[in-house]
Amino acid sequence: MLDVFQISRILALSALSFVVAFLLTPALTHFLYKYKMGKQIRTEGAPVFASLHQKKEGTPTMGGILIWLTVLILALVFWTLNKMGVDSFIGKMNFLSRPQTLLPLGALVASAVVGLADDVLGVFKIGPKGGGLRMRHRIFVYTAIAAFGAWWFFSKLEWSIVHIPFVGDFNIGLWYILIFIFILVATAFSVNETDGLDGLAGGTLLTAFGAYGAIAYAMGRYDLAAFCGVILGALLAFLWFNIYPARFFMGDTGAMSLGITLGIIAMITNQFLLLPLIGFILLIESLSVIIQAISKKLRKGKKIFISTPIHHHFEAKGWPETKVTMRFWIISWVMAALGLILAFLDKAI
Repeated sequence: MLDVFQISRILALSALSFVVAFLLTPALTHFLYKYKMGKQIRTEGAPVFASLHQKKEGTPTMGGILIWLTVLILALVFWTLNKMGVDSFIGKMNFLSRPQTLLPLGALVASAVVGLADDVLGVFKIGPKGGGLRMRHRIFVYTAIAAFGAWWFFSKLEWSIVHIPFVGDFNIGLWYILIFIFILVATAFSVNETDGLDGLAGGTLLTAFGAYGAIAYAMGRYDLAAFCGVILGALLAFLWFNIYPARFFMGDTGAMSLGITLGIIAMITNQFLLLPLIGFILLIESLSVIIQAISKKLRKGKKIFISTPIHHHFEAKGWPETKVTMRFWIISWVMAALGLILAFLDKAI
């Protein structure tokens, strides 16, 4: 049964998030351009990518600040109003709660700060191969954050049960920690690989967070649904400026934080097995990179794709960037809809 108040609350928070993020954009854009926080296009080891995207060099990165900063501001403002005893509709807009949103928000901000540091290293060319963290270093960071989250779920929240749609719940004990870490690392890696075309990562993440927000609402986890709604609003404002030609890029501060957070939400709802459908584009992007690497290793340098991640393969075949992005968006909508159908049927049975 629909809860009119909760629907109104979630929609209001989503709309407010969009407005706040939109209003923050001029200041962020001014800062990024003033201090020349432009993206450096790598050329070493990626000639196809460089030829396709060299014209984008200098476009500011770190646009993901807009998303997580908006979420953090709204979370703190409404939590403070609630603690002050404001009992009106405004006071009830607080969506920060220990069992549902404290860990996702903490992970969002913590991983965003790490990603921001990586972006800064890349802008100023500090570090190997033109600056920034290598992928193995990023995976180490993903694993460290995921390990803390796994410990929190297993020890603090006493979670060790996984749900298999249409089958049931199973207590897997310590294996839960390993599954948790794998899901978060895989999701963060996949989002990082998807963030390569104007609007691509933002649009696919919009679909994924929307789907998990709907699942959270159906489960009665209204604070988590509201949290997803706030991310949606901020993502939509970001996408306004990120669609081709992008005013700024998401950067690691956005990709890392949103990937980690999406994985945590998948675990909180215990519907992580639907993540390959709901985040289908994220999956094929990362799989294309893995398949390419294995092929080059085992077949003496022979490639399967012209360039990876797979969106660059289609670009290299002559597809306009906007066509690749929009077709990937459409695929993400269809696959997320299938994921939602399975989630709702599973709940109904």
